[in-house]
Amino acid sequence: MDRNRIAPQDEAVLELAIRCAKGAGEIQRDRYETDISIRTKSAHIDLVTEVDHACEELIVAAIEKDRPEDAILAEEGGGQERADSDWRWVVDPLDGTTNYAHGFPRFCVSIGVEFRGKTQVGVVYDPLLDELFYSVKGSGAWLGERKLKVSSTSVFNQALIATGFAYDVHKSPSDNIERFARVLKSARGLRRDGSAALDLCYVAAGRLDAYWELKLHAWDVSAGSLIVQEAGGTVTNCTGGPAPLTGEELVSSNGLLHETLISLVQDQ
Repeated sequence: MDRNRIAPQDEAVLELAIRCAKGAGEIQRDRYETDISIRTKSAHIDLVTEVDHACEELIVAAIEKDRPEDAILAEEGGGQERADSDWRWVVDPLDGTTNYAHGFPRFCVSIGVEFRGKTQVGVVYDPLLDELFYSVKGSGAWLGERKLKVSSTSVFNQALIATGFAYDVHKSPSDNIERFARVLKSARGLRRDGSAALDLCYVAAGRLDAYWELKLHAWDVSAGSLIVQEAGGTVTNCTGGPAPLTGEELVSSNGLLHETLISLVQDQ
């Protein structure tokens, strides 16, 4: 990324987001596959660990020190919303907590930053692979020094797709399973890896051709959605309209497969 072409205010936000993501990632590496405390939240499969809280405390403290007037929406509730602030940080301190708790190496830090209600900066950091995905609106998407571009796959039966399931999957009739079956029978492959932010970044990097999911939250999708779009991809809701920033439903793709994926994941 040519940092000289980024507005100074965006550059400052990007640098702080990267510093926060790498700091939290260091905590995750240090505590990975060690004895940690684990609790449940909304369901027995909705986990939170002491590492989630430690990462969030580090990120929130850094933001509040450098940018005390900014709003912060953080998954574990450590941030403070400020309705009159132009900037809002949307933080998932540990995306893929269930994976982390089981020692499954698929998790990350995700930080999206909105300016006046639109995502301006996105940073996702995979600490085990030391992969830093980032973007500033209008400046492309990057993995380290490599500019990202979505795949050129245009035939659905040659596509590798990802999805996920909500924490209420065991009790809700809206469980994504019928959609899963339709896509599974149409695509080359279908994955469920447990980290929405990384799935979005993999679409941006061309490792996945598309990804969809329901019942997400803003912190799951804020950074990754911007990274996909800046890599040339498409992000919508399940009918092809604008994807809500709150994350209730999301369909992302390289653009070439989007119409077909929409037809498969719409309510039928």
